[in-house]
Amino acid sequence: MQNKGLIKFFAILFALVSIYQLSFTFVANNVKGEAKAFAGDNPDKELKYLDSIGKEKVFDLGFTDFTYNEVKNKQLNKGLDLEGGINVILQISIKDVLKGLSNNSKNPVFNKSLADATANLEGNKTYLSKFFEAFEANSNGTVKLASPDIFANRSLQGEGGIDFQMTDAQAQKVIKRKVDESVESAYKVLRERIDKFGVTQPNIQKLGETGRILVELPGAKDVDRIKKLLGGKAQLEFWETFKIEEIGNFLVASNEALKKTEIKKTETKTVAKDSLNALLTDAKDSVDTKKGNNPLFDKMIGQGGGPVLGYFAPKDTATVNAYFKRADIRILLGADQHNAKFVWSKPTTLKDAKGKEVEAVELYALKGNRDNVPAMSGGVVTDAKDTFDQLGKPAVSMQMNSQGAKVWEELTGRAFSQKGYIAIVLDDIVYSAPGVTSGPIAGGRSEITGSFDVAETKDLANVLNAGKLPASADIIQSTVVGPSLGQAAIDAGTISSVVGFLLVCLWMVFYYGKAGWYANLALLLNLLFLFGIMASFGFVLTLPGIAGIVLTLGTAVDANIIIFERAKEELREGKSLSEAVVTSYGWHGAMRSIIDANVTHVLTGAILFIFGTGPIKGFALTLLIGIVTSLFTSIFIARIFIDRNIAGKGDLTFSTNITKNWFTNFHFDFIKIKKFTYIFSSIVVVVSLVSIFFVNGLDEGVDFVGGRTFQVKFEKPIDATVVSDELSAAFGTPVEAKVLGDDDQLKITTKYKIKEDGVAVDEEVNQKLYQALQKYYPNTTYDKFINSFDGKRVGVLQASKVGASISEDIKTNSYWAVLGAMAVIFLYLMVSFRKWQYSLGAIAAVAHDVIFVLGIYSLCYKFMPFHMEMDQHFIAAILTVIGYSMNDTVIVFDRIREFIIGNRKGSFEDIVNASINTTLSRTLNTSLMMIIVLLTMFIFGGESIRGFIFAMLIGIVVGTYSSLFIATPVLVDTISSDDKHTIEDKHNKA
Repeated sequence: MQNKGLIKFFAILFALVSIYQLSFTFVANNVKGEAKAFAGDNPDKELKYLDSIGKEKVFDLGFTDFTYNEVKNKQLNKGLDLEGGINVILQISIKDVLKGLSNNSKNPVFNKSLADATANLEGNKTYLSKFFEAFEANSNGTVKLASPDIFANRSLQGEGGIDFQMTDAQAQKVIKRKVDESVESAYKVLRERIDKFGVTQPNIQKLGETGRILVELPGAKDVDRIKKLLGGKAQLEFWETFKIEEIGNFLVASNEALKKTEIKKTETKTVAKDSLNALLTDAKDSVDTKKGNNPLFDKMIGQGGGPVLGYFAPKDTATVNAYFKRADIRILLGADQHNAKFVWSKPTTLKDAKGKEVEAVELYALKGNRDNVPAMSGGVVTDAKDTFDQLGKPAVSMQMNSQGAKVWEELTGRAFSQKGYIAIVLDDIVYSAPGVTSGPIAGGRSEITGSFDVAETKDLANVLNAGKLPASADIIQSTVVGPSLGQAAIDAGTISSVVGFLLVCLWMVFYYGKAGWYANLALLLNLLFLFGIMASFGFVLTLPGIAGIVLTLGTAVDANIIIFERAKEELREGKSLSEAVVTSYGWHGAMRSIIDANVTHVLTGAILFIFGTGPIKGFALTLLIGIVTSLFTSIFIARIFIDRNIAGKGDLTFSTNITKNWFTNFHFDFIKIKKFTYIFSSIVVVVSLVSIFFVNGLDEGVDFVGGRTFQVKFEKPIDATVVSDELSAAFGTPVEAKVLGDDDQLKITTKYKIKEDGVAVDEEVNQKLYQALQKYYPNTTYDKFINSFDGKRVGVLQASKVGASISEDIKTNSYWAVLGAMAVIFLYLMVSFRKWQYSLGAIAAVAHDVIFVLGIYSLCYKFMPFHMEMDQHFIAAILTVIGYSMNDTVIVFDRIREFIIGNRKGSFEDIVNASINTTLSRTLNTSLMMIIVLLTMFIFGGESIRGFIFAMLIGIVVGTYSSLFIATPVLVDTISSDDKHTIEDKHNKA
């Protein structure tokens, strides 16, 4: 081998760099261990300990040293499924951005196009592109985007803006740029909010041009708080309010009107007295005041006064909102009230008639106007701080700019003279509505008070200082993983990795003897390089990523197996050890097969990386890195050891006394039985397709259909059917509950309000889940049930949400990923082998494998003891199966090509049979390695990836079968008779 010294130099250099990079992870873990021991089971104490030593030196290398914060930033990053934390994908509302750019245009074509774009949004299509398509169809050339009443408005005119002479194509470029700027603005606002929140190593990134932003917060635990922080638009407004005596007559009239359409005969209980009852004196003692006869007033649970119209239960707000939106109700408003805007307060607690504390929200009526704009917006706020009010309660103080101070003085002066109130509204929620008792407030300083805790005031000050989002940011996908579940995943991954590594190493030594030891040393160095590269470039290690690493253990020896098998063939032909090694490492030996096989593998891994998200991208990344490091160590590092043996004892045989004659002189006629394999495979394919399309279908997970899933741990074994029925009744829609691993753990899935976005909906779902299951957790509060913390053993251990819009994108991407992988491999093989029949044979085998795996999942998902859902993990498994199926097929095809070029005698079928038989040792050895590794992952890898591993396990077995009994027979049957005769004539003459 040439340049051996250079290869040694780089190998040693890479090893030292990898050890250096991984040392930070080792030190960081030691410090975390010390912090955990110091804090006991107190996570807050542990966090404070780590914060206190952030700037202390914890790692001294002699020539330089590092603080804990520096070490922490250089350690190997762990994904949320290993570290615990929260992952969300936010969708910036492009519709809101477009409305803002158009100054809320009233143009009917514009607004219909917005509605059509929302209704017709397809998977993998951006909202903006659908809007442009809808506008073109609706306008039909009669209205331009650059119309003065749409985008050629005052705010968008000027340099780089839009003027009314622009064509739609020209205007589209400007609009697209402005939308991108708005998304960038949202990204910066969210980045500032997250930075001030104090999470360790947060990750925030824009996802292409979709208007989506990925946020990962490792170690974050307070679910509801973080979702509010991320989803809040931070649109602060100051509104004047109506008083109860001004709006009371309208409420009475509304209640009377609603009786005609909403009245229900129910139990008769008196209405709780409040300030509105004074307006009902004439009917106070009549049957109309009985519970059930007053659609609006029956929902009031507490007394109002001043700007508060009454207290309502949070669950009734949607119904009351619907009442006030009805045209027949709004017409009852007085002449000066037509633009009234009804809003709710932040939830508070209230004592009911029995003295029991209940959750309630206050109803307000804001003095709106035709343009629906407030008396003053929050853009005038220059600074906000969390503080305490005069009573010592948490509050937020604000300072306004000079313009804002002037308007504020006028606004408070008017409220003082009219004895009115000013509502402070953030994202359409009233935080407080104080009156003004001491005259106009000058200087522009004010304070927001209410039922806050300290964390809420810190977050409120944070979002106000960071600024408002240019449009609403809806959480369309989220995953919450508890730290205890993350630790369990680490333990499972570590065990499976170690066991898999040991089994592979033992087999290599058993089968190849001393050469197997050399392969194992190269494999060990391969793992060091792989982890070192991930640590050096800041890549994230996920649980599927660990699966990718364990798979690398199986594939890393594949190149060595190909080389060793070729070397044995050369030795049997009488060559010396050195000649056999040189030939096996040459292009016409094993290298061509290795390159072809790994190129197809890289292509499927790259497609998986492009189309995958989150943990799946992590799986693809480790797989791709593993392929590169495996090739380097297998081809160069193992060769160094082999060359040293040749230079010394020269006793390598690439086998042991037990295995030296295995698969030698094997002459099975694979082509002869092709009719039987065709019949068997056809039956399997037909049964699979019938089951998929007509009988069982597939168990589509929330990734494909949208929904929410919760992994819930109970205190004792539970009946999943009973829980499913209870939750279905509570949610009013079917809820699925399945046992996940142990009998005391369930996976709960619901599609309740999945098409509605917003923090309030997420919190409502969490509350319903807790209330429905509360009887199983008599000593557990809502916070402990929902939120994560170290040492958590019961309650929600993991939660995820996939919105309807993003699930469509995931499904579309998955289809394209599978079809794209097959198309790319077809083209590569056609170029490499220069005959389309090779590509057809390979694709036939791959299609067979994919349908076979889908069929197994369709037939078995209803009764298997583990989950067999169609989700992103499953698609990753399918693509991996495609890669490995190609790997096997390409090895056989390369041998066929070699024998065709060579002088082997016999018919074309004889040449093909000989090709399969001479590569059988490699095919079965590699497949056996893969099966051993996958079985290890299946047994020890943890419940969350068991279905994912099972798909690959079935796929590898089926892929090995198809490469032998489908791909090569298809090749034989599609090669023309003339080509066969030409090949046979050439070989038999020779």
